[in-house]
Amino acid sequence: MSTFRLVQPSVIPGFRLALGFTLVYLAAIVLLPLAALVWNASGLGFGAIAALALEERTFAALKVSFLTSFAAAVFNVPFGVLVAWVLTRYSFPGRRLLDAAIDLPFALPTAVAGIALTALYAPNGWLGQYAQAIGLKIAFTPLGIFVALVFVGLPFVVRTVQPVLAEVDRECEEAAATLGAGRFRTLRAVILPTLTPAILTGFALAFARSVGEYGSVIFIAGNIPYVSEIAPLLIVIKLEEFDYAGATAVATIMLAISFAMLLAINLIQAWSRRRFGRV
Repeated sequence: MSTFRLVQPSVIPGFRLALGFTLVYLAAIVLLPLAALVWNASGLGFGAIAALALEERTFAALKVSFLTSFAAAVFNVPFGVLVAWVLTRYSFPGRRLLDAAIDLPFALPTAVAGIALTALYAPNGWLGQYAQAIGLKIAFTPLGIFVALVFVGLPFVVRTVQPVLAEVDRECEEAAATLGAGRFRTLRAVILPTLTPAILTGFALAFARSVGEYGSVIFIAGNIPYVSEIAPLLIVIKLEEFDYAGATAVATIMLAISFAMLLAINLIQAWSRRRFGRV
């Protein structure tokens, strides 16, 4: 006697069609260009790519790009969480205007942001002149790059943490207070574990955006080789010199380092979700 098994219909209509379209679209927009980049760079050979990565100017540009991007992302985490906390937990005049201003780096052309930051922090700028008076030079140094990357990366942390913070049940905080926990302990034991996956996601997004940032950086960086020259600018310089192989090699090196760092961050995110629960 034959048995019949009921097949549950998919919750999402047309799942196979949607999945196929997603894979084709992802391959055409993301995977194929990256594969073409790696393929072009592979013509040089691994030894030539490694030699280029260790070449003094390339190594200095990569170090400036990744170190300043990492520092800016780390800096944006506490301040982004603080901004998200203020926008979520407090009501005050101008809150909606401040909330809208967070998205300005998304909408503002990066070149405009770079010009504005340079005018502000240049040695004769509104703030730069006072920093110069105490011996602190911001524009045309790696510190200027750091400032620009903080500017473009802050919204990623705020917008990632803000909706999660808005959904945190305040009854848990009240219960912790009832049990005698102070504000700092409530923050450390109740709120931060819930926000940890979102914070890591915001950090990863801010870091990824900072590594590839170009427009807002080239104006304030000064673009001094071995000092404040970023890797994306080095790629443009090689293209202008018709050194296409060198440009693709530097781009491939950036791709490999970025992929490794984002993979590590994603593994930490997966661990945090298992450790603190999915939000």
